[in-house]
Amino acid sequence: MSKPVNSLESPRFCGVRTFMRLPHVASAEGVDFAILGVPFDTATSYKPGCRFGPESIRAASSILKNYNEVLDVDIFEECSGVDWGDIDIVPGYLEESFEKIEEGVATVLQEDAIPVIMGGDHSITLPELRAVAKKHGPVALIHFDAHSDTGSDYFGKPYNHGTTFHWAIKEGLIKPEASSQVGIRGPLYSRDALQFARESGMDVITGWELHHIGIEAAVKRIRERIAPGTPVFLTFDIDFLDAAYAPGTGTPEIGGFTTHEALKLVLESCQGLNLIGMDLVEVLPESDTADITSFAAAGIMHAFLSCLAYNKRQAGTE
Repeated sequence: MSKPVNSLESPRFCGVRTFMRLPHVASAEGVDFAILGVPFDTATSYKPGCRFGPESIRAASSILKNYNEVLDVDIFEECSGVDWGDIDIVPGYLEESFEKIEEGVATVLQEDAIPVIMGGDHSITLPELRAVAKKHGPVALIHFDAHSDTGSDYFGKPYNHGTTFHWAIKEGLIKPEASSQVGIRGPLYSRDALQFARESGMDVITGWELHHIGIEAAVKRIRERIAPGTPVFLTFDIDFLDAAYAPGTGTPEIGGFTTHEALKLVLESCQGLNLIGMDLVEVLPESDTADITSFAAAGIMHAFLSCLAYNKRQAGTE
């Protein structure tokens, strides 16, 4: 059983919370994708609490339905999936938790399913990419965020939710020349804060630039860097959205983007790509208003799953 509960047979407020009411199965064997929660926020630099993100996103996702009218695709006509559950991290211990996260993601990958992950803070993407690179080699990264997260250290320590992609590049987990960071904005520690990402070869589309050039131009830039067949990992920090749309996050930034713009970017960037994984991070329910951040997060994940279904259907018709 790898289809969601029929909401016309069982009301959406009934049952144990899983993502889109998928069956809770701690195995990804024989399915296209597996939803995983990583309730870890030890690497947060400001407001903690996004360890409760997976729980909140699951609850919000119960309102989602299968069909995406933009792509004219029913996710579960094309794909099968499970809610794998949460990876048991080690509270307060970063390196040990990274090992657990890498092992959990590797388990899903070994069963040939695509991991779709809910955080948690953005540090979790590093062990995810370690697992992904062991299977696929270095990947193209599509990174939506208010922050570049390419610092080399934080208070003299290497790992923090703001150093993730510095170490991902240093460890050879991603292909910078095929990767894009989109929506970067807000006050920085120095004028050199984005230098590492750019000198490494990543395309950094700042928030200011994205507002100026528009969604279509940004999508074109993202896609033209990715050669056909290149494995692609999408990472989405919810603070890419303007604080008006996503107040429930630990490091909000003004001057951001609407939920419509986020959906358009994901849906148009990901069509036809070799998508091998995704995470959505930094949802902090305690700071949320009327659950709008969690609803946005669930909707963005739905857009990614819709692209998986669309791409699978297109591949079957070629």
